[in-house]
Amino acid sequence: QVQLVESGGGLVQPGGSLRLSCAASGNIFRIYDMGWYRQAPGKQRELVATITREGSTNYADSVKGRFTISRDNTKVNLQMNNLKPEDTAVYYCNAEVQNRFLTRNNYWGQGTQVTVSS
Repeated sequence: QVQLVESGGGLVQPGGSLRLSCAASGNIFRIYDMGWYRQAPGKQRELVATITREGSTNYADSVKGRFTISRDNTKVNLQMNNLKPEDTAVYYCNAEVQNRFLTRNNYWGQGTQVTVSS
């Protein structure tokens, strides 16, 4: 089994910054794509940013220029700057993991709340 544990959420004023981190652990042989998704109340879960094993990144248009995704071995981070009230959501970490039996599965973290409000 694989666990993804997120940290770093909280309450911040508009224009402020937060850094989210997600650490993967468990039966891991190789991690492929990692990413962050978010879900606001009453809305569907949406992609925020992804990063490949090779370091290629992809961002939602709404966060380009403000958010930066990075990864280091089994950890993925999301630096969020110039936060806006519309960024308020539960943020989920996601990873595609190949385990030691060479089976690939997709995993989700439990989510961390980000609230942007004055």
